Amino acid sequence: MADKQISLPAKLINGGIAGIVGVTCVFPIDLAKTRLQNQQNGSRLYTSMSDCLIKTIRSEGYFGMYRGAAVNLTLVTPEKAIKLAANDFFRHHLTKDGKLTLVKEMLAGCGAGTCQVIVTTPMEMLKIQLQDAGRIAAQRKLMPETVAPGGPVEMKSPTAMQITRELLRSKGIAGLYKGLGATLLRDVPFSMVYFPLFANLNDLGKRGVEGPAPFYVSFVSGCIAGSTAAVAVNPVDVVKTRLQSLSRGSQEDTYSGVSDCVSKILRNEGPGAFLKGAYCRALVIAPLFGIAQVVYFLGVGEAILSYLPKREK
Repeated sequence: MADKQISLPAKLINGGIAGIVGVTCVFPIDLAKTRLQNQQNGSRLYTSMSDCLIKTIRSEGYFGMYRGAAVNLTLVTPEKAIKLAANDFFRHHLTKDGKLTLVKEMLAGCGAGTCQVIVTTPMEMLKIQLQDAGRIAAQRKLMPETVAPGGPVEMKSPTAMQITRELLRSKGIAGLYKGLGATLLRDVPFSMVYFPLFANLNDLGKRGVEGPAPFYVSFVSGCIAGSTAAVAVNPVDVVKTRLQSLSRGSQEDTYSGVSDCVSKILRNEGPGAFLKGAYCRALVIAPLFGIAQVVYFLGVGEAILSYLPKREK
């Protein structure tokens, strides 16, 4: 059966609602993931996700857990819409005689992951600086010997606009796309795993051959597929996070590219470092994509559009 066709405005609404609800629910865990991944030997402030969140609340207050959330909430709508719309587009054009092979499902996911980095890379770049600013500030206070002076975002509480202006001034538009290669290496395989796995899990719960799956099946399928794909690509996510971090401690390594980052992490921290924040990432991605698929399959966007006055032809 071919996938149902949904209008682009409905996809934008669905992606926006799903992204805003999902990000609001899981952003503190995402912040913990970023800070855990950026920790290197000799400058470890946090021992676990719960330790990170407790220390963040103590030093920065409750809203400290939402550093960088505004960037995510602003850009998550186009990001989710591009990802879901691109996957639907490629699946539609790769479907032949109502059938879609696993290889073609993976190709559709590959196309979706490639398209979304247009928005994902600058969004992640800004979000990571804002999320990690609290860790650097805590290091400066508790472990001053580990913090290097200077840096492009050396300010007490940088805002997204301040970081954007500084990056554009010093490096141009390329500054916002630092880590593009690593983002592609993360998002393309993620989408190649996620979308086929979700589609096949969701098909198992469909009511009959033509009937849609119940919303709870879509939610569980999104959670399972999302967490599986998230853990599978976590090593690349660690590399991406390290490459995109502009401020770091004096005892922390700097990296010139993906291969340099991988070799230094292996040499100085061991292979286990590539799994830093994996369970946090799984806890973030699972409900995020579960919610996205429920909103998508319930047709929230279509329902909202149905209340708008229709143009006379």
